[in-house]
Amino acid sequence: MYTIKPKHVVILIIAVLAFIGIGMFGMPVYRVWSQEMRGKAQLAEAEQNRRIKVEEARANLEAEKLNAKAEIERAKGAAEAIKIENGTLTSTYIQYLWVRNQSNLNEKTVIYIPTEANLPILEAGKRNNTLQNLN
Repeated sequence: MYTIKPKHVVILIIAVLAFIGIGMFGMPVYRVWSQEMRGKAQLAEAEQNRRIKVEEARANLEAEKLNAKAEIERAKGAAEAIKIENGTLTSTYIQYLWVRNQSNLNEKTVIYIPTEANLPILEAGKRNNTLQNLN
């Protein structure tokens, strides 16, 4: 049978006390280091998110500039078309523009009912609004 010698008990007590002492000193140091690393990670994430937002804003600005240039070119084209039409917008030309613009409606449904000369009725919405205003 094995007997515990007092020398082994002393070594065991010293080892347990050393482990407790290291834990008491090491845990606070580890917590501080852990929080510092967590803070650095959060700062890096915030900086990255800010960079992403700045790049998105730059892209939106560039898109708006290009849209403005396209709108200017459309206006120039419309002015030239009016000039060709002798400075007046005829109802036929307005109806032509309306029909041509139907491709820009995306997924909206438009019911087109041909009339005399196969031109759309542009005043249908106005008449409906006028009737609503009378009620």
